[in-house]
Amino acid sequence: MVLHHKEFTSAGKATGLQIWRIENLELVPVSESLHGNFYTGDAYVILSTVAQRNSFSYNLHYWLGKECSQDESAAAAIFTVQLDDYLGGKAVQYRELQGVESTAFTSYFKGGITYQTGGVASGFHHVVTNDLSAQRLLHIKGRRVVRATQVPFSWASFNSGDCFIVDLGNKIYQWCGSKCNHFERLKAVQVARGIRDNERNGRPEVVVIEEGSEPSTLTDVLGVKPELAEGDDDDVADMSNRKMAKLYMISDASGSMKVTAVREENPFDQSDLLSDECFILDHGKNKMIFVWKGHNANPSERKEAMKTAEGFIKQMGYPANTQIQVLPEGGETPLFKQFFLVWKDKDQSEGFGKVSVKERIAKIQQVAFDASKLHESHQMAAKYNMVDNGSGDTQVRTVPTLCG
Repeated sequence: MVLHHKEFTSAGKATGLQIWRIENLELVPVSESLHGNFYTGDAYVILSTVAQRNSFSYNLHYWLGKECSQDESAAAAIFTVQLDDYLGGKAVQYRELQGVESTAFTSYFKGGITYQTGGVASGFHHVVTNDLSAQRLLHIKGRRVVRATQVPFSWASFNSGDCFIVDLGNKIYQWCGSKCNHFERLKAVQVARGIRDNERNGRPEVVVIEEGSEPSTLTDVLGVKPELAEGDDDDVADMSNRKMAKLYMISDASGSMKVTAVREENPFDQSDLLSDECFILDHGKNKMIFVWKGHNANPSERKEAMKTAEGFIKQMGYPANTQIQVLPEGGETPLFKQFFLVWKDKDQSEGFGKVSVKERIAKIQQVAFDASKLHESHQMAAKYNMVDNGSGDTQVRTVPTLCG
């Protein structure tokens, strides 16, 4: 039996933000007056609770300072998995690394984030302020395979041939270039509304603007608009976008984690996602990995999802600061849904449909990698009755691209 930490009993009971710091492998609450202050030598667990219809939705993050220890990192990861389990597996999980935090994370701190050197062991030292905001810019590009990709928040990222989403937190602008196509406009509407409804609980206003009619709000944050380039060819972008994401299935049927390629190109079919399994959506070329957890997936696969993603990033040679989102079935984010040809939420469809995995997986070439050292902490395993210390092999398997 896995023990739950005493702090869990107060977690997610009401809307708002709760933060805990890892101190001597324990969860210690951080007072609200100190929210937004993070020590570079420490690790934290952050829970955002939002009221949604007759229940709550949760975003659950663990934040790692650049100088935090391996044990602190392991403790934060373990507590995150256990807290998600305590909340019924409904949370969207994020791994946050100092300096490359997700927009969802930075949006919690209206006054910005303050990095303080030191940590629990070394005490308080001078303060280094890094005023992060919730601002982000998404580039909408393509014709038949339209994608939204986060780009630097600058006019230099814009062009007249595409659409862009300027996300300012409480207001979302859909900017349409003078030469953008109809498909990009449609995708921009879908992404903007998805951010509003799924990430902000419907609160922000979505404003559509045309190139040349920019309000002062945009020039205030982006500066004076320069002459913009026309943009690249959409057909070339379509070919590139198809290769930018792949879908893998996670399995531990043989006693060790294996990751098997299911789709080599996108857009994917929603029916590819089986409720009995967990999947990795690999968008590592844009520094983003998603893990999708089916309702009825093996409990060990669900609990090992974050660690499996970290091992996958290492095996694929992606940058260490690649972002990770772990999504429960029914809790998918807009940036995840965009990789599917058609996405129907639960209230739009009776289910995913039946798909035979055997029809798509054949001639598997298996490549093993060792994830046994990821988040290894014998102290934590012993203290909280973890099944093991995370040892074992995780394998990546690839299959030929099969159309369906």
